[in-house]
Amino acid sequence: MKINYQKMLDELIEKNKKQNIKPSLLLHACCAPCSSAVLEYLYEHFNITLFFYNPNISPESEFNYRLEELKRLIVEMNYSEIEIVVPDYDNNEFEELAKGLEDLPEGDKRCKKCYRLRLMRTAQYAKEHSFDYFTTTLSVSPYKNAQALNEIGGELEKELGISYLYSDFKKKEGYKRSCQLSQEYNLYRQNYCGCIYSKQIAEKNKEKNND
Repeated sequence: MKINYQKMLDELIEKNKKQNIKPSLLLHACCAPCSSAVLEYLYEHFNITLFFYNPNISPESEFNYRLEELKRLIVEMNYSEIEIVVPDYDNNEFEELAKGLEDLPEGDKRCKKCYRLRLMRTAQYAKEHSFDYFTTTLSVSPYKNAQALNEIGGELEKELGISYLYSDFKKKEGYKRSCQLSQEYNLYRQNYCGCIYSKQIAEKNKEKNND
């Protein structure tokens, strides 16, 4: 049975509002455009800390540029009190899990292993620092598998004993809103997810479109 993850989140928010509860949330952020609409939606309902853990992003200059855009965004959206936690960049963490999966298409096993890597680190940090919940901005993108993300989040919830915030942020026009906010704040919108393999796919698609 298909689960409506966004409905689950809406119901939790309503329950917390009635009880006057504002839980702490460690929000894994992949980039500024995806974070924009998610932050706007969650800001008044959770005490948010951003977790910029993306060892898949290559090269390092791209990683740093996306991080700087995220920092600029929270200032310009008047969310300056939100802390951004940034673990040390190490692309080898991603390349190790990608071995043997380099030629797979976007959205296949390599991507799901990458989801788990980033969510695992987020969950571990959330557990270590006593957050009420952890989740990710990734599901705001129509190119990301929200079902897989929520299943992984649920598995980690059980494994580590830290509550996962089920969600599908592309719902309720979340992706459309992220595009609007990206334009409003003149955000850099990358044309590939982050890893070298997604970049190669994007470049091949661009060449096809130009033929």
